Amino acid sequence: MEPRKPWKGTMTQRDRFNAQMHYRSFDRTVNMEFGYWRENYLTWDIFLENNIRNEGDANRFFAFEPPAGVGGHYEMSPAFEEKILEERENTIVKIESTGLITEIAKDGHSSIPHYLGSSIETPEDWKAVKERSFVRDDECRKPNFDWLDKICADDRTYPVGISCGSLIGRIRDMLTVEGLAYAIADYPEMVEDMVETRCQLIEDYLDAVLPRYHFDFATGWEDICCKNGPLVNMDFFKSVVFPCYKRIGNKLHKHGVDLWYTDCDGDVRPLLPYFLEAGINCLFPYEVNSCAHPAELFAEFGKDLHIMGGFDKMQLIKGKDAIKAYMKTLEPLVARGGYIPFCDHRCPPDVTPENYLYYLDLKEKTFGIE
Repeated sequence: MEPRKPWKGTMTQRDRFNAQMHYRSFDRTVNMEFGYWRENYLTWDIFLENNIRNEGDANRFFAFEPPAGVGGHYEMSPAFEEKILEERENTIVKIESTGLITEIAKDGHSSIPHYLGSSIETPEDWKAVKERSFVRDDECRKPNFDWLDKICADDRTYPVGISCGSLIGRIRDMLTVEGLAYAIADYPEMVEDMVETRCQLIEDYLDAVLPRYHFDFATGWEDICCKNGPLVNMDFFKSVVFPCYKRIGNKLHKHGVDLWYTDCDGDVRPLLPYFLEAGINCLFPYEVNSCAHPAELFAEFGKDLHIMGGFDKMQLIKGKDAIKAYMKTLEPLVARGGYIPFCDHRCPPDVTPENYLYYLDLKEKTFGIE
C-alpha cells in the first residue's frame, strides 16, 4: 500500500487548528490521530509491510497533521535507577525511574502494571528526593532557546503548544493510587509540597518562554480519573491542586493562550467545573466509554468547552456499520466547532487494519474537502 495523500485544504495547519478549536469558520477538520498500542506495530500487516515502527512513522504514512509541542523538564532529575529486583515465573519485579516498585509481564505485552510499592512513603523520603531531583535552578530546567526559536517562529504554518506538565498525576505515579490516598490522609503537608514544587517548576519555565513566543495552545497530563470518577481526594483537589491550576492559567491567559487541554482519562465530569474555572477548557483524547458521548458534555457546558478525540474505539472494533453510525453522530459536533474527532485514545490491536482504513476513508469523506 502506498502512503496516504494529505487531505485537500485551503488553510495552513495553524490557521485551521485555531479556527476549528475557536468556533470560527474552517475549510475542513484537522486530520490527526492519537497513535496505537505497541502490539499494533507488531501485528498489523499494513505496519509490518511498510516498516512503520512508531507513531511518527504512522503519522507520516497516513499524512496526519499532529500539532507540535514544547515544554520544560518538570520531572525528577536525576530519576531513580531502574533495576530488576526479582524474576518470577511470568513476571519481573523492578524499580521504575519514578521510584515505584512494579511487577510487569516478562513477555512485554501491554497491560496496566501491578504496583507493589513506592520509594517515597514518608516526608523524610520526599525531602531527600526533592533536594536531589527537583532542584529549580538545575541546568536541565533551563529552556533551549536556540531550538525554541526554530520551532516557535512567528511565521510558522503549524500550531505549537506549550506543555504545562502535571500537578498531581505524576505524584500519583510516584506514590501509587493507594499510596497517594494514604499520604493525603497521613501527610497532607508532604503532598501539598509535592504539588507546589511541581507548580513552581512549571511556572519558572512559563515565565521564561511565554514573553518570547506566541503559542497556539497549552497542554497537560493528569490521568487522575477512572470510570467511576476521580482517583484523588476531592477536598484535597479543590484546596491544593485547583489553586495551582489557576496560577498557571493566569499566566497563560496573560500571554494570549486561551486553549488548554489536559490528557485525563476516565470520568472527568466531577473535575470539569474546576478545570474550566482554572482555564483547562479542552479534554483530550476524551474517552467515551468511561464518561459520555461528547455531545452530552457540549450540551451541558456549551462553547466554554472544547474536545479533541471522542471517537469511540469500541465502534472501530465492531466494524464498518458501527463506524459509519458513530461517525454520523459526530457530524453536528464538527459543524459547530470546538471539536476535532479522532480515536478516543491509542487505537488497540483489536481493530483490524481493514476497519481502520475504512474509518480513515470515511472521516475524510465526511469532514474533508471533496
